[in-house]
Amino acid sequence: MALSFYGGRENASRLDRPGRRGHSRRERQELLWAGLFLLPNLLGVLVFSVGPLIFSLAMTTMDWQLVKPPSFVGAANLGRLVKDDVFWMALANTITYVLLYVPLLTLGSFVVAIVLDRKLRGITLYRTIFFMPSVVLFVSVAMLWQWLYEPQNGVINYVLGLVGIPGPPWLSSRLWALPSIIVMNVWRHAGYYSLIFLAGLQAIPDELHEAAQVDGASALQRLRYLTIPLIFPTTFFVVVTSLIAAFQLFGEAFVMTKGGPGYATTTLVYYIYRMGFEAFRMGYAALIAWVLFLLIFAVTLVQWRIARERGYGFQE
Repeated sequence: MALSFYGGRENASRLDRPGRRGHSRRERQELLWAGLFLLPNLLGVLVFSVGPLIFSLAMTTMDWQLVKPPSFVGAANLGRLVKDDVFWMALANTITYVLLYVPLLTLGSFVVAIVLDRKLRGITLYRTIFFMPSVVLFVSVAMLWQWLYEPQNGVINYVLGLVGIPGPPWLSSRLWALPSIIVMNVWRHAGYYSLIFLAGLQAIPDELHEAAQVDGASALQRLRYLTIPLIFPTTFFVVVTSLIAAFQLFGEAFVMTKGGPGYATTTLVYYIYRMGFEAFRMGYAALIAWVLFLLIFAVTLVQWRIARERGYGFQE
């Protein structure tokens, strides 16, 4: 009886060991097949993302004019950057644009979303009309607003003249060129972000508003103490995405003002374009691009820290 007991236990252990070996073999096969299926994407990431990233970092230490072989210059590009007055103007213009554009866009989109959240006849048509500018090519929008900003025959100056206000030369004025682009982009993107806010507003249960109304809260109090706190994740998403896009302003300045007048609308991305594809100083352009990347990365980290302190975002 004891022999049969031990013999049975040995047989069971023998049966278990091949099973474990077979299971490990299946795991290795699954990992192999998974790796084979992921290999094209991994190669694409290495070739088109990681590779160019490393190459651009190496370019910051080179002087490369495309028509000549690159030469190593070490920190010379960094020293040139510190003394470059145009770079500092482009940085100031970019920060000014971000500080004005993002709050105006966020507030404007939120107000539009509150209006579009009402139950009105034809509200779907109104939502479509507000959303339409965001799907139009920015070149078409820029040309339209160039005509609106025309000093002599533009609609804006014509309307201002009717009330006795002399309109400025919007796009040819160092004072008004950048604000003109800000107004145009807020108009263009407010419809898209208002739909994001609208989705956040409609996700708030009606019972909360009804309970607050029963308790005697006014519409302004419900907006301040109920709607705005509950919609914070949506607001955070809008701020992060619009801020990253604002740091990369290029097309509007290129089409409407060519970075002028007097570098008034030259942004970091536009300056990267000029250094890389007009002056053919690719190493210097790569260095400016890395400065822009570090700036966006630092601002995004601050935003994520604020969101984590508010109870949103990734937790440590």
